Amino acid sequence: MFARLLAPTVEVSAHCDLPCGVYDPAQARIEAESIKGIIGKVADNDDPDFRTRAILIKEQRAELVKHHLWVLWTDYFKPPHFEKYPQLHQLVNEATKLAGATGAKGSLDGDVADQLLAKIDEIAEIFWETKKA
Repeated sequence: MFARLLAPTVEVSAHCDLPCGVYDPAQARIEAESIKGIIGKVADNDDPDFRTRAILIKEQRAELVKHHLWVLWTDYFKPPHFEKYPQLHQLVNEATKLAGATGAKGSLDGDVADQLLAKIDEIAEIFWETKKA
């Protein structure tokens, strides 16, 4: 027992919380694509029950977009990334706002969904550049 307590420890480090491959901006993009698709379906349907259900699902997908972006921002991206890509904080902020109540979550505007997808693509570009390093 004492031998284990006195044994040398091994120090390890990683750039993220889990092994590589679990973080991917594609998760946020898939949810944002859902939002875009739902907006189109709502516009083409006059059934109030369908519209209510579709809007609820759209709002849930918007929350998932924010969740996936925040996971990247808080768990994957580290200070060296923010130093190399100083626009990253602003991009994540803008994308989560576009997913939120004043954006795709609270709107049926396809242009807002397109703006959200564009921001996610910008974040993804940075993400994949960091994976090359």
